Amino acid sequence: MKLQISNVWKSYGAHDVLQGADLTVKGNEKIALVGRNGCGKTTLLRCITKEESMDSGNLMITNGVRVGYLSQIALEDTEATVRYELMKAFDSLQQIEKELNEQAALLEVDASEKQLEKYARLQERFDALGGYDYEFELKNVFFHFGFEEEDLDSSGQRTRIALVRLLLDKPDVLLLDEPTNHLDVDSIEWLESYIKHYPSAVIVVSHDRMFLDRVADEVVEIEFGKSTRYPGNYTHFVQAKEDWLEHNHEAYLRQQAEIKRLEGLIEKFRYKKNKAAFAQSKIKYLDRMDRIEDSTSDKSSIHASFSSARKGGKRVLEVDNLAFGYDHPLSSISFELIAKDHLAIVGPNGSGKSTLIKTLMNKIPALGGEFSFGHQIDVGYFDQDSAQLSSTKTVIDELWDRHPDMTQTQIRNTLASFLFTEEEVFKDVSALSGGERVALALACLMEDHDNLLVLDEPTNHLDIPAREALEKALKNYDGTLIFVSHDRMFLQKMASRVLEIGPQSRLYNLNYSEYDLKKKEGTLQSAPTTPIKTREEKAVPQKTSAQLRQEKNTLSNRVTRLEQLLEEAEIKKEDLLDLRYEPEYYQDFRKMDELQQQIDEISDQIEKYTQEWEEKSARLEELSSTTL
Repeated sequence: MKLQISNVWKSYGAHDVLQGADLTVKGNEKIALVGRNGCGKTTLLRCITKEESMDSGNLMITNGVRVGYLSQIALEDTEATVRYELMKAFDSLQQIEKELNEQAALLEVDASEKQLEKYARLQERFDALGGYDYEFELKNVFFHFGFEEEDLDSSGQRTRIALVRLLLDKPDVLLLDEPTNHLDVDSIEWLESYIKHYPSAVIVVSHDRMFLDRVADEVVEIEFGKSTRYPGNYTHFVQAKEDWLEHNHEAYLRQQAEIKRLEGLIEKFRYKKNKAAFAQSKIKYLDRMDRIEDSTSDKSSIHASFSSARKGGKRVLEVDNLAFGYDHPLSSISFELIAKDHLAIVGPNGSGKSTLIKTLMNKIPALGGEFSFGHQIDVGYFDQDSAQLSSTKTVIDELWDRHPDMTQTQIRNTLASFLFTEEEVFKDVSALSGGERVALALACLMEDHDNLLVLDEPTNHLDIPAREALEKALKNYDGTLIFVSHDRMFLQKMASRVLEIGPQSRLYNLNYSEYDLKKKEGTLQSAPTTPIKTREEKAVPQKTSAQLRQEKNTLSNRVTRLEQLLEEAEIKKEDLLDLRYEPEYYQDFRKMDELQQQIDEISDQIEKYTQEWEEKSARLEELSSTTL
């Protein structure tokens, strides 16, 4: 046994967080510590590291066992280079290396058997501790977290660097609290493999279900302040807990029936002289009986329901050779988004995923190319900045001020759907936890009823039940999705297409599971796109005068025809718009929905005709000014 913490009680004011929790760590166990936000997972880890004091309980750590905790690695000197900070993990090795070099120098003047033996002992110790490999190991771990060679001599990325340094330090018990939060998918997958093969014990807190499935061989759940241990990974735990609750409930019902039967016998015979002894024996039996508690699980979860107020056009977004970045382009991309697409944007950290989103949301200017949203497309935007609400308002006022037309009952019902009930609606927004702020931001977004949702890391700070509820809500959403996420389970459930951002950004008409499999197999084939630059740079053969005259006549005829088509389409659209006020339609939801669909289609057609008319008119004007 490496460590054991038992019967831990910890309260904050009147709130009992831990109520007799236990955790034992043996050998090379990989333990997932799971539970809802606020259940006490981090508190238990901090009790193990003694950063938090227990109200009561016992902690035993075997002599010589080193415990490493991510938040303990404080990179205090913000000016220090990454290399300097990470090399601190090898302080003891560097000391041995220094002694080894000093001994080697001594051997040049004193090669006695005593000095040779000392050198041999130092060399053996240095080799056993990995002294000849530590610089290679530093770079191996460093690069797998998405850093570049030049980053070794820079400062920044403090959280990821702290994680790298902790892994290099190789403690006997590794405590990781949400280690995947700042990592991209490639880094997460590398970390999974590293932890799985880590030669000692690991306790990890995470809401990444796939990560927990791949690293954990034991799961400890904290619920209602108590801990329960299950063998297997996260998926096995979910099923095992469900089975246990069902069997425990059945056992509880059987015992209650037996208690009722015995109490009936006691009541029947306790006042009869010849049966009094029998009744007394049954009373003692009941007193000694171990009562089964009818255990329940915390089923509270958000109940979101996203829907659009209007349908919008079929073509949701057209992106044409769009270059995005800040001082220089990170990449460029062309693609078209069709109604009800679920587009996942993926790529390494720093590749430009959020930058592309910000460009589409006009938060930063495009560096080239163009993009346009379709007819009647209403865009709802969620990012981590919008989730970090810092207003001085209360929760109820924050939502109500954004949607003043809603009644108090409607506002409170919406907030209750996101677990803000009773007095919690009067909490200050600034006092909310990270998960609560995300929930409030999503509640505000839900009531906007947009037909295109653009979501940048929507699952950050959400616990597993909240993530599953959000997935369910977005699965049933009748609009279109663009989203960035590093949660692979979320990606698998939500994505119908994948946009991979990199120096050469590519679109794949695959769901995430297909994309991931083909990427690992090396058989990915991107969807065809035709960027503006490619079209413009194609060599245009010189035309003869006769060909130019023919082109001019063709264009003139097409422009005339387009003007007729536009006039007919506009008349048809006006007629359709007038029908909305006919009782036959506004009293029949189905007919009104079909009518709106026709209006959207004719609007898209008008937009298409207009664009073609503008292009051909411009070319016709260019030809007319040319002397033929």
